[in-house]
Amino acid sequence: MTNMTLDLNNETRKPAARPTLLPETRLAGKDSPADYLPDPGLVDAIRATLLLRRPLLITGEPGTGKTQAAHYLNWKLGYGDKALRFDAKSTSTARDLFYSYNTIGRFHAAQTREGSQNSVDYIQYNALGAAILRATASASLAGCLPADFHHPGEPMQSVVLIDEVDKAPRDFPNDLLNELENMAFKVPELGNREFSADTKFLPVVIITSNSEKNLPAAFLRRCIYYHIPKPTREQFALILKSRLRVDTDSPLMEDALDFLMYSRGGAAELAKKPATAELLDFVLVLQANGATPSQHFREIEPLVVAALGTLIKGETDDRQRVFNEWLAQ
Repeated sequence: MTNMTLDLNNETRKPAARPTLLPETRLAGKDSPADYLPDPGLVDAIRATLLLRRPLLITGEPGTGKTQAAHYLNWKLGYGDKALRFDAKSTSTARDLFYSYNTIGRFHAAQTREGSQNSVDYIQYNALGAAILRATASASLAGCLPADFHHPGEPMQSVVLIDEVDKAPRDFPNDLLNELENMAFKVPELGNREFSADTKFLPVVIITSNSEKNLPAAFLRRCIYYHIPKPTREQFALILKSRLRVDTDSPLMEDALDFLMYSRGGAAELAKKPATAELLDFVLVLQANGATPSQHFREIEPLVVAALGTLIKGETDDRQRVFNEWLAQ
């Protein structure tokens, strides 16, 4: 039984007869860095970042591939599919970039004499801290790495992604730059041991922002900056072809792209404009619901309406209104 044949309307008033094994998500593999298509301006900004080794600040509307740019660069440089990622939060501090310490767990172990009595086992190295450790030969880190920390042995470079920096407290961006210039940190829980990156293996740092609040001028001045422009219809078509391997000249994809561009336009009057991520979800759900490439939206209106929640993030009436207006063109 799959999630498409489950009695989700609850007509039987019964649960599934046995635990349901859901099929693999259709999103699996759709974010492969091999399919990422950076625009020429982003490529130029990345080249400048690699040359000057300054952090690259990428802005743009949500869903335009800012986060994927870091993973793409990490993959392109041969470091693996995923960059080391730090998600900025409203409570983030500069120390959080390097490591976090399970104080409660350590205290419990000390009081009960249960579990490890070694402080290192209560440390979690976060993105920038992990990158600095990976830029150091493992032989010099004896006794400083928890069991679950993977170190390649020899020093290596990393790409560090600091995602959505505008969510962090006001002082965080300037504190961040100080830490990036030093590329070193101390761990009081390990006898104030200091770690610093070998200058030959300094991490490449990419910072993203949704431009939800203004960033300090000093911060902007010390970054390479690139704003991902709003994609054109042609760019959306290239992304669909690269990520989902669809024929973008088919009636179904033509309508999907036309409807997307209408939804993003001023006439739709939507507060949240759908972007790349929403388009991919929308097409995947249409395909899963049985839409075929030769069909126009007018022929499969119920299937399109059922999938609208993936594309348009608003009330049901808003979604239906936008679709009806597009049909009436």
